[in-house]
Amino acid sequence: MAAIAAASTATASAAGTASAGGATITRPDGLNPVGIRTAGVRMIPVAGGKYKVWTKKVGQGPIKVLLLHGGPGFTHEYLEAMESFLPQAGIEMYYYDQLGCGNSDQPDDPSLWTLPRYLEELEEVRTGLGLDQFVLYGHSWGGLLAIEYALHHQRRLRGLVISNMTAGIQALLRHTASIKMKLPPDTLAELQALEAREAYDTPEYERIMNEVLYPQVLCRISPWPDAVNRAFRHLNAKIYNQMQGKSEFLVTGNLKDWERWDRLHEIKVRALTIGATYDEMDPEDIRKMARMMPNAKSVICENGSHLCMWDAQEQYFRGLLAFLKTV
Repeated sequence: MAAIAAASTATASAAGTASAGGATITRPDGLNPVGIRTAGVRMIPVAGGKYKVWTKKVGQGPIKVLLLHGGPGFTHEYLEAMESFLPQAGIEMYYYDQLGCGNSDQPDDPSLWTLPRYLEELEEVRTGLGLDQFVLYGHSWGGLLAIEYALHHQRRLRGLVISNMTAGIQALLRHTASIKMKLPPDTLAELQALEAREAYDTPEYERIMNEVLYPQVLCRISPWPDAVNRAFRHLNAKIYNQMQGKSEFLVTGNLKDWERWDRLHEIKVRALTIGATYDEMDPEDIRKMARMMPNAKSVICENGSHLCMWDAQEQYFRGLLAFLKTV
């Protein structure tokens, strides 16, 4: 019992709280008002305390899920679909805008936009929220970051969800190349000519991405949900370009050499991989990832794409909730 009490106190202290005589005492941290209800919002110091990031707790329950949004450079906003499903199932969820994104600080410092730095930040956020034995959910780039976290801090996890992300950039590029080959001949020829000239910032290239490809592979419903439009509107393009590239179909940033297929077997925590038929990630790769982890399963949304939490919502959340109830 003493060990349990000590662990509880340590967790509370990490979150800036302590327990005395059954009452919770919130300690001043200079970032969050003491004794004030903030609708679940808590600012967490990161980068050694130099900056702060925004988090929000929604719901309450024994299963706690920290959500990692994609991009890099997008916001938590497009994950708001979670709010219609997880709290009602008794699951406690945490939104989190990564540094440089959305409601978090947005310093203009290119040295910050790297995978190792974001991995350090994620552990700072976990500590700041006082989470332990929690479920880490990552979508797209967030899935990549979740894989890295599991390889470094697996003992902290109760479960892992990798949504719409493959285990290596080369697999992603092979699949997106095959998607481009299905374009009408005139559109494909125009796209290839633009790529040959590296004309990625031209209106012509953006038109093919935004009007032709993205409605097929990113989100297949029309109109797009407001939460998705807001996430695109609030994209930090500097982070996206430095880490990813100029589009979803071009990886020229500092993530271009990322490959973790040979280490998936090290992830022994209970895990779920989620994919979709029309995603930019090959659904066969999503199934393969689950087979390569000792304690994992996969769900493929038949009619969905990259944002299948929206365009294949029923199947997506049926699979996700069924998994969360097993961890």
